[in-house]
Amino acid sequence: MRGNTGEPAPPGSCRARSPRPDPRSRLSPLRREGTEGRTNQLSRGAALPQPALRDPYLAEHAVEALRLHHVLHGLLQALRREPHAAAPPTSARPPAPRNGNPGGRRLSRLPPRPWSSGPRQRPARRPRSTSGSSRRRRKRMRRRYTPPSGGRCCAPSSPPSPAATRPWRAASWPPATGTWSIDLTADATASTAGVNSEDTPQKEDDSNFSLITWNIDGLDLGNVKDRARGICTYLALYSPDVVFLQEVIPPHLPLLQMKAGNYTIIPGNIDEYFTAVMLKKSRVKLLKHDIIPFPTTAMKRNLLVVHVSISGIELCLMTSHLESTKNHSKERIKQLQIVFNEMQKESESTTVIFGGDTNLRDSEVTKLGNLPDNIKDAWEFLGKPQHCRYTWDTQSNTNLNAAYKCKMRFDRIYFRPAVEGGHFIPRSMDLIGLEKLECGRFPSDHWGILCNFDVIL
Repeated sequence: MRGNTGEPAPPGSCRARSPRPDPRSRLSPLRREGTEGRTNQLSRGAALPQPALRDPYLAEHAVEALRLHHVLHGLLQALRREPHAAAPPTSARPPAPRNGNPGGRRLSRLPPRPWSSGPRQRPARRPRSTSGSSRRRRKRMRRRYTPPSGGRCCAPSSPPSPAATRPWRAASWPPATGTWSIDLTADATASTAGVNSEDTPQKEDDSNFSLITWNIDGLDLGNVKDRARGICTYLALYSPDVVFLQEVIPPHLPLLQMKAGNYTIIPGNIDEYFTAVMLKKSRVKLLKHDIIPFPTTAMKRNLLVVHVSISGIELCLMTSHLESTKNHSKERIKQLQIVFNEMQKESESTTVIFGGDTNLRDSEVTKLGNLPDNIKDAWEFLGKPQHCRYTWDTQSNTNLNAAYKCKMRFDRIYFRPAVEGGHFIPRSMDLIGLEKLECGRFPSDHWGILCNFDVIL
């Protein structure tokens, strides 16, 4: 081994490498003396590489930044080795006060009930069934319906009471006179575009006559306000000359009087549920009206007869709501016979138009011996258009949410043309009320019928 004799080392040995030149050697003697002391102090603390910078100011700050980097790196390594060494145990911490409570327990937002001395106890929840379809099965059992013997597609043979055929409590039916607590006029505006048109009269077409007949299902109190206003919207949209309404309830009258101020309203009764006729004041002039009761009815049904004048032509209007359900077929046939008799009693120079909820099956009209020769069914007269055949359709109309699916032509229009004088001849027929309202239901469980007539003077 060679000692440190000052002799030059052979090439390839460790001593052959020359030491890194001091960056201060490039500085002037004055600048080298100013930085010598600070560099020696850093060198004694830790061996740091010296950046080769010509400017002593930049070199000094670079060395300090490098030194700070090493210090922070050492602290980070220490924290990683013992992350929770300096934190006291959780159990030794006293509970911090919350919401002013020294015990640390969150106070209830509601004051304690005066009748309860102990803490508030939640009721035990009903255990859920292990079967996922048990709830649906119970729902189907509640809605289960056995159709009556006599046909697959027919109306339910329930008792005649409206409480038994409507989805509201039977204990509240029938309401006594003056006990209706429903206010359909609340939050409703008195002026409606297209209904109250007295301030802006329009020229009427004397060659056309329009009529609407509609069972508005007032016995169903579900969404009754929304549905009643939806019906008024349809009346404003079509603006018919005459309106026949069935299943009207007393709360409907103030709403109709407010929303349809340009119509004369003639109710067939004022108790429970009834029929009504609405006449446009600008077109139809009221002459007289009469109420003919059905003698053997179990549902307080009657026939409302109204005599009017349109463009100088006298017209007789009739509406009724015949006995409901299949079990009352005989009574319904009797009532239909009374309607035909009253239509034939009118003068031959007067056109008679009947419209309403007849609840008729085609077989019942056949049992009656079909229609009289001078009385026509408007739907058959127009060629039996299929788009307006069924007015009670539980498949398309979901208001009843019935388990059975049935399509019936309950609502009908009959007319007896005049022999001489002015004539009213059906021109077209359509169904209305086919769109759901914002509440998610249809205006009624029945579709309305809009029928247009040609007036021949």
